[in-house]
Amino acid sequence: MQFLEWLLSLGFSSRSNTEELWSRLLPLPPPLPSLSLSTSSLLGLGAVASITAYWLMSRPRPMLPPCDLGAQSVAVNGDPSCRRSALLKDDLLLDFYYDDTRTVYDMFQRGLRISGDSPCLGFRKPDQPYQWISYTEVAEWAQGLGSGLLAKGCQPNPQQFVGIFAQNRPEWIISELACYTYSMALVPLYETLGMEAMVHILNLAEISLVICDREDKAMCLLENKESGATPKLSCLVLFNTFSEAFVDRAKACEVEVLKLEELTDLGRRNLRDPVPPQPQDLAVVCFTSGTTGKPKGAMITHGNIASNTSSVIKILEGSFVIKREDVSISYLPLAHMFERMIQVSMFCHGARVGFYQGDITLLMDDIKTLKPTFFPVVPRLLNRIYDKILGSVSSPFKRALLHYAVRRKQAELRSGIVRNNSLWDKLVFRKIQAMLGGNLRFVLTASAPISPTVLSFLRATMGCLIFEGYGQTECTAGCTFSLPGDWIAGHVGSPLPCAMVKLVDIPDMNYYAKNGEGEICIRGPSVFRGYLRDPERTAEALDTDGWLHSGDVGQWLPNGTLRIIDRKKHIFKLSQGEYIAPEKIENVYMRCVPVLQVFVHGDSLQSFLIGIVVPDVEVFVSWAKKRGLVGSYEELCQNPDVKSAVLEDMRAVGKEAGLKSFEQVKDIHLHPETFTIANGLLTPTLKSRRVEIRKFFEEQITTMYNKTGV
Repeated sequence: MQFLEWLLSLGFSSRSNTEELWSRLLPLPPPLPSLSLSTSSLLGLGAVASITAYWLMSRPRPMLPPCDLGAQSVAVNGDPSCRRSALLKDDLLLDFYYDDTRTVYDMFQRGLRISGDSPCLGFRKPDQPYQWISYTEVAEWAQGLGSGLLAKGCQPNPQQFVGIFAQNRPEWIISELACYTYSMALVPLYETLGMEAMVHILNLAEISLVICDREDKAMCLLENKESGATPKLSCLVLFNTFSEAFVDRAKACEVEVLKLEELTDLGRRNLRDPVPPQPQDLAVVCFTSGTTGKPKGAMITHGNIASNTSSVIKILEGSFVIKREDVSISYLPLAHMFERMIQVSMFCHGARVGFYQGDITLLMDDIKTLKPTFFPVVPRLLNRIYDKILGSVSSPFKRALLHYAVRRKQAELRSGIVRNNSLWDKLVFRKIQAMLGGNLRFVLTASAPISPTVLSFLRATMGCLIFEGYGQTECTAGCTFSLPGDWIAGHVGSPLPCAMVKLVDIPDMNYYAKNGEGEICIRGPSVFRGYLRDPERTAEALDTDGWLHSGDVGQWLPNGTLRIIDRKKHIFKLSQGEYIAPEKIENVYMRCVPVLQVFVHGDSLQSFLIGIVVPDVEVFVSWAKKRGLVGSYEELCQNPDVKSAVLEDMRAVGKEAGLKSFEQVKDIHLHPETFTIANGLLTPTLKSRRVEIRKFFEEQITTMYNKTGV
């Protein structure tokens, strides 16, 4: 009926108009003069019926959610502060999805059965297409390498720890699978831990063999062996070639050096039958860099990983299926669980993983070449994409068109429709989607909060499913996940089927579970076993009932989803007694146009906050010029008038976001260099290393507090 009304509204109400519609829409000659009115009318009605049928068949259909989106979680034992997924039939949490996938080894074997000689791991050289290693080749290589490890004295049990110190590349995954083929546990190392922390890890885990990618990394480990700091280290295995001088130096301190190929060939000559792990066996000891103290080694079992991965598969089962043809781009650190969980999910379904070249500045080129369908991201990258899109709109007309198109796509999203073939996709968003390869079907953001504005905007422009998850290493990766069909931003979804989530009172911060607010605690089969040989810190994280205390503050929303509202960790008290959660404030200030990064600092002896701000180099000069302030990027950072303008903009954004007066910074320092992993101011998951930043800017912080009249 609506379709007929639309036709009438265009004036197609008479015989002549019906014939006109017929001639426009169907490649047929107009009706012959001899046709009677009744015949012509019947033909017109037939055309309308055909068009209506085509429209009904081809119109976009909303994605059906897996449950009532108004009740996405269920109270456990009648306690509204403790909830579990509405996808479960009862309070029994999910351990595994497929009967034959209860360990990481099982999951890869399932992918091997599905894909066999089809591509598994991809890599590329500069300006070259991707080359692929098949599932069969990966499995054979892993068995040979694992047998080589056994030939070098490693034991086929989960108490055997093997270190790996390398960037993302196929050999990393093959080394991991080699360990799992013989029930050994992996201990990833990464540069930003610092050498003191790595020495601590090598000694704590009693690691004798480390697999490295490059000679310079292996040399760092060797120097500590020479000094007597790591006495148990006895073998280094390298992906890349190395010098004779390095070999001689290693021999002098009784360390054997091998190429990965040599160890694999040794294993092939002494091939052993696999010794598959059990779900309760350790898979990985994932050391968290943290911001203070020595790193903690989170003990993650195969069952932990299986339950966490299976829960995401369960959530997506009715709306999204991973296919053999799907491909993910691997660039986030493999030393952390988020990237690993994505890859395990891909391997379980026989899909592909392509690795970036190892240079983050070439990532976009790798993406355009690989054309991934899966894209794991962190909010900082999505913020950059968002800023890049807005910064590329040069004229008022294009800006108005972009925002109108976004609103039309967001209206579709609210009705459950996700697509990339609408008129607006073809006219406005095609270049944006091509920038990310043009084939994206699935994006997952995690590790930090993301602005609802940015998330809603990108869901419209990218034309694919964008999910948000929340969790931490200690619950393997995620404990909540947004559901298909729920495209309302501002929350992190409902509990995964493998987790119960409850909120616990924090009286000092005035958060109470009876009000639906409190510290987020997690229990279930994906919660870690504890910290390696560290019972004291294990007891701080896990209570006697098995609940993991996250340190984050959450709020249950009426629809059963969780919103992150604060942070229990990194809180401090100002001199007047007010508690401050700096990360919450930083997330607000990040939405200021000229601000790329911000660090908020307070002191219990002071009554106000100050901040370190890194301006966005791509927009800062033009932003300042519009305010009559000119100069180079570096000159503007030193201009007190520019600082005042940035501070004014930050305060306006903070006021709009509801920050209290004592939560607003009173002074800032503009710093021209970005906080990065390389300069030690960010963790590998791109979170601020608060202690290091505070030390780095100690002079500026002291100056701001000593200024009079602030």
